Amino acid sequence: MEKAKRKYASIFELDGIPQMSKALPLALQHVVAMIVGCVTPAIIVAGVAGLDNANRVMLIQSALIVSAISTFLQLFPIGKKGGFRLGSGLPVIMGVSFAYVASMQAIAADTGIAAIFGAQIVGGIIAVIIGFFIDKIRKVFPPLVTGTVVFTIGLSLYPTAVNYMAGGSSSANYGHWTNWLVAFITLAIVTFLNHFTKGFVKLASILIGIICGYIIAAFFGMVDLTAVAQASFFQAPQIMHFGIKFEPSSCIAIGLLFAINAIQAIGDFTATTTGSMDREPTDKELKGAIVGYGCMNVVGAFLGGLPTASYSQNVGIVTTTKVINRVVLGMGAGILLIAGLVPKFSALLTTIPQCVLGGATISVFASIAMTGIKLITTQEMNFRNTSVVGLAVALGVGVTQASASLAMFPAWVTTVFGKTPVVIATVAAVFLNLVLPKEKPEVKKETEEK
Repeated sequence: MEKAKRKYASIFELDGIPQMSKALPLALQHVVAMIVGCVTPAIIVAGVAGLDNANRVMLIQSALIVSAISTFLQLFPIGKKGGFRLGSGLPVIMGVSFAYVASMQAIAADTGIAAIFGAQIVGGIIAVIIGFFIDKIRKVFPPLVTGTVVFTIGLSLYPTAVNYMAGGSSSANYGHWTNWLVAFITLAIVTFLNHFTKGFVKLASILIGIICGYIIAAFFGMVDLTAVAQASFFQAPQIMHFGIKFEPSSCIAIGLLFAINAIQAIGDFTATTTGSMDREPTDKELKGAIVGYGCMNVVGAFLGGLPTASYSQNVGIVTTTKVINRVVLGMGAGILLIAGLVPKFSALLTTIPQCVLGGATISVFASIAMTGIKLITTQEMNFRNTSVVGLAVALGVGVTQASASLAMFPAWVTTVFGKTPVVIATVAAVFLNLVLPKEKPEVKKETEEK
């Protein structure tokens, strides 16, 4: 009996195989916490691109499959332990990132979905380069800059959530009271579970909110299961199913986001190791993590999977529970992979009414914006730093809100700078942070005295 117990590794150890009865519930917890966030960008992009049901299902399948493979690469790196390895070897979960949604919507609407995957390949290559030179490049992206960008990303996603709450701008009953009712009920459930419950229920708040909202929406006749009936039980991903197109303005827009996300990943990996392993990630781990992230996004583009990134909510689970066993998280990735190979499951996700998705995800977008504010406020909010943040956000949001002001410029200028505030905010924040003089100690003292 004692022998049988000893052969299992502890769930609090990085390596080894733990007892399945302990590992499986913890793996499911990770899946529940991230699966909605993983597939929602694909649903949003599919809607903007005007994909039919079969292609929407394929895009969701690809999102799940690529997220699973990306997670496997980070958990179990390729290469020798002593030398460079592709992947970090740290307990993280990867999934399709909301950070790219606003830019992907603009690209899908103007240039087509193939341009997203072309830009993703370029972005992946940029991430690989950043990974190899992370020590030098990260100085250009301090928390003040990355926080400003993340905050702007959150702001840029609010209209998407509100349009979804109203039923979707392309819907015939856009703005109908039933859409708003279902959306606010869903939002109320998610908010209640987030603030008044603990443990698994709190972690699954968005999933539970969507299930409840889905049931309520069904009573209003908003659910059509035709796509589920037509979908098959198994389908492997298809290489270049959506095509690949290299459109310069799209590559610039997505490439900048990849640069920011590569730097932002340092925060997630650092939070993971400091919160669960009481140490900073090594340079080798960070390099492997970011290069692996870039390579996997290049591969993902050929498989039809939208851009992935490390998932902060799963970092939160790891740091809270201290469960760092890679097999546990690998089982979670395995569940995602199986789900991605089953079109009926993906088709079921396409039947979620847009008002339900809007009610559930507006809280996610709000948390993205607040994460940005948290990053910003890790720096002292003196006159210089508030100028960097204020001007970058003002220019980004202002130009996007008045995109007609770019009408006299070439079309590519509007595509890069006028469709989403993230690009202008990024460029402005980096530039201002480099050129504005830092406050001298005596100036700081005089300001405080006044």
